[in-house]
Amino acid sequence: MAIDIVAVAGLFMEVLPFVLVGCLGGLVRALYGLAKAVARGDRIDLWYFFVTLLVAGIFGGVLGSLFDAEHRIIALIGYVGSDVLETFFASVVPKSLVVRR
Repeated sequence: MAIDIVAVAGLFMEVLPFVLVGCLGGLVRALYGLAKAVARGDRIDLWYFFVTLLVAGIFGGVLGSLFDAEHRIIALIGYVGSDVLETFFASVVPKSLVVRR
């Protein structure tokens, strides 16, 4: 089974703008959270910061390409993407299994 590199590259170039705009929305959210944490004197977890950006990019890329949404909507999806996942898992997974920061 051969992989069509041209088709894969075309798909990547089609989804990439959505991923980047989703990351931008996630970056705004992450920087806001980072500013709040610094103001409170909390310990900064860079791993969580970068995972938040990755999740925002995935949300923006997948939902943007599926629904062919405009970039403002994708940025909003990236902004709220990690919160939606966190709320979903907190409500679905038993409380004993939820890991808190």
